[in-house]
Amino acid sequence: MENEEISILVVDDEERIRRLLKMYLEREHYQITEAEDGEEALKKALEYDYDLILLDLMMPKMDGIEVAEKLREEKTTPIMMLTAKGEEVNRIQGFEVGADDYIVKPFSPREVVLRVSAMLKRTHVAKEKESSDPDLIVTEHIEIDNRSHSVLVDKKTVNLTPKEYELLLYLTRSPNQIFGREQLLREVWKYEFFGDLRTVDTHVKRLREKLAKQSQEAAKSIVTVWGLGYKFSVQSEESKK
Repeated sequence: MENEEISILVVDDEERIRRLLKMYLEREHYQITEAEDGEEALKKALEYDYDLILLDLMMPKMDGIEVAEKLREEKTTPIMMLTAKGEEVNRIQGFEVGADDYIVKPFSPREVVLRVSAMLKRTHVAKEKESSDPDLIVTEHIEIDNRSHSVLVDKKTVNLTPKEYELLLYLTRSPNQIFGREQLLREVWKYEFFGDLRTVDTHVKRLREKLAKQSQEAAKSIVTVWGLGYKFSVQSEESKK
């Protein structure tokens, strides 16, 4: 997909920040729409299918947490939170309500562009594979269909954010293989030189919680290997006997 076809919603109550982000992103030929508060952002995000939303955490009328929570009730649009340094607890809340990533203020506009590019690349690659990869990934409790980008747990649909889906897909494609947090950041988030390892931990936690709502056994398939990372555990038929 060409950048000219990619639409991004930039949400921040500070006009200076919106204009700065708009200027740098438009240099990469992205189509930019602005919103100055949470209510306006939610209205626009529900009316139009953006490819990505840059969402400030602290805003008047409705904060970023509430916007993300309400948006996730209807859409899986990728969300990158814009947060201040002292808002770690709020960043975790953001992940819990469906944000896919965050970047800390004050930030380098160039870093934002790189992070946006990495997230969009991963999202669009996954979508392209839907049509080219008809294979199903089927385990005892989980079924992933790349044609429809859907996940069934014990035959019931589970709604995942794009990043949660990519993480689950990556783990299930190599069952019983251990992946370190750094590797997951590189492969799933496409971060080579930046990225908080807690991003991985928080997404694993949220993914487990969503799977557990349908099946505790499905949630237990994502195993923490202490000191090393995570793996998707699949028992062989022999070991079940």
